[in-house]
Order: sequence, then structure tokens, then C-alpha cells
Amino acid sequence: MTITNLSRYMDAAILKPETTTQELTEAVNLCVANQAFAVVVKPADVPRAIELCVGSETIVCAVLSFPFGADISASKAEIAREVIAQGAKEIDMVANYGWALSGRWAEVEADIAAVVSVAKPAEVLVKVIVETAQLNSETISRFVEACITAGADYIKTSTGFNGPGAQEEDVQLMLDAAGDRLLVKPAGGIRDAERAEMFVNMGAQRLGINWTSCQSMWAMATP
Repeated sequence: MTITNLSRYMDAAILKPETTTQELTEAVNLCVANQAFAVVVKPADVPRAIELCVGSETIVCAVLSFPFGADISASKAEIAREVIAQGAKEIDMVANYGWALSGRWAEVEADIAAVVSVAKPAEVLVKVIVETAQLNSETISRFVEACITAGADYIKTSTGFNGPGAQEEDVQLMLDAAGDRLLVKPAGGIRDAERAEMFVNMGAQRLGINWTSCQSMWAMATP
């Protein structure tokens, strides 16, 4: 797989809380130049990212309730409404995995559905981050069903802020449970092209990669 093809799987994450406006600008410009599929930014950074992506192949994805997922569902939905109005084309929301670990699946599904209900009419994709490092295999499989029931488009392994990130066994479990009903996005700990391509070959449709790791991959591919 060429680096250009691999770039079209990349959701380049620019999410460190200390990121300055200048750093954001440099990161988004780099991602645009290398045709990353999306830049994933904090809600407050959506307007600037939109400006920088105009006319490019790169879209803007906003994160919600990052990185803990414990915000009120109505708050998640309201922020989704605002970032969509600003121009975000996708949303990565952190599910309330504490509720999942408590067996409160109806509330987990309602939380996801609150965001989906705002995003779907605007044709905005919703990816649900479940933080697999904190879950066992049974809970991961059940999360797949919750995402499907709630109408999400993707299930995503990790925030990258709590645990080692995407692990092959968890990704395969998600792919097997999802079938053709839900797409899968490994994220976290993907630092080189070989690991990124491995997940694509497994069947992942998108990859969550810190933008600095994307930068390293692009640099290594440059003659």
C-alpha cells in the first residue's frame, strides 16, 4: 500500500490539551498537504480547522466528551449540534464506558443515540470510542451491539489517553461482532506504517493516529 493510499485511512488526531493555535495550524496544514482523510480536533478548534481545510481532500472531525465520556447526554448532543453548524463532517464521541461496566446498557445506547439524532439529519458520521483497554471481551462485543442499536456508523477502540490503544485481538473481536453492520476504527498506539497497514488488511475502514505519528510516516515515505 502506498503512503498516499494509507493517508486516506488516516484520522489524524490533534488533541493534546496544550496545543497552541500555531501548533494546530501547522498540524492541520501538514495533514492537508498529505491528504489525510480527516483531522480530529477539540470542539473549540473546529472553526480554525475548517478554515484550514477549505478546498482540500481533508475533512474536520470533532471529538465529544473527550477523553472520559462522562458528560451529560444532552450536553454531548448540544455540542454536536454546534460543531456540525460550524462545518464538522464527522464526530468521534466517547461513550460512557463506566455505565457499560455497570451494565447500564439502555443508558449507554440512549447516550449514543442522543448524538446520532443530531448528526444523522445533517449526514454527519458518528464514531463511538469505547476505550477497549478498560473492557473485557464480553463488554466489547456488547458495545458493538449498543452502537448498532443506537445508529452509530463506527466503533472505535481508544482515545489514546487511557491505556495502550488498539490491540489486534480487540480489533478482530469488533470486526467479527460487527460483520457488515458497523465499521471499525482502531486508534491509539499506531505509530508506523506497518502497524497501520496491518489494521487495514484486517478490515478496518479508518485509523486513529496521532498527527505526529502521521508526520513520521509521511517523512519516512519521502525520498
